[in-house]
Amino acid sequence: MHGVLGGAIVIRVLFVHDTCLLRSALAALLDRENDLDVMTAPWRTAAHSARSLRPDVCMVDADCPGSAALGTPAAPTELSALLVLASASKPGLLRRASRARAMGYVNKDAPAEGLPRAIRHVAAGKRFVDNSLGFDFLQAADLPLTPRELSVLSLAAEGASVAEIASHLHLSNGTVRNYMAAITRKTGARNRVDAIRISQGAGWL
Repeated sequence: MHGVLGGAIVIRVLFVHDTCLLRSALAALLDRENDLDVMTAPWRTAAHSARSLRPDVCMVDADCPGSAALGTPAAPTELSALLVLASASKPGLLRRASRARAMGYVNKDAPAEGLPRAIRHVAAGKRFVDNSLGFDFLQAADLPLTPRELSVLSLAAEGASVAEIASHLHLSNGTVRNYMAAITRKTGARNRVDAIRISQGAGWL
């Protein structure tokens, strides 16, 4: 619910980012707007902060490692509208945000002056999409991997062996190898390392 200050409606914003300096800098910039009340949190405490602060808009950086929680119970967006800051040319991140039912998408390379407008749109229940992300939205539907294949590849990216992946996902070693072969084929990679590089570059991991 919006707050009220001196008769004016104030939009409560929770900005989630893992880097303290960037959180503070962007919060200071947005706090110049009379109708925005900006709070910040790292990803590890974001869900708790969202429940206690009850912001109108939860703004997250999709490039942070913690953003993998988007769309899960650990995400800080259950009580507020979701606005995602994303890099162009990483359609996988946009796909993840779309699955988390994000209302707004802002290109991190766009001028900062446009961010308050995006926040106001989302707070009002309106969808906001940065024009420069249009092509990337089209690509976001092209994720070639299944959720199970992504799970296998995510563990491989963390350095897990075939046996460790099999144990973690309750699969046989042969099944994991079959998944890795399918992942390599679908991503057009040369090998497992190349598949990880391609998937991370697209923002799928």
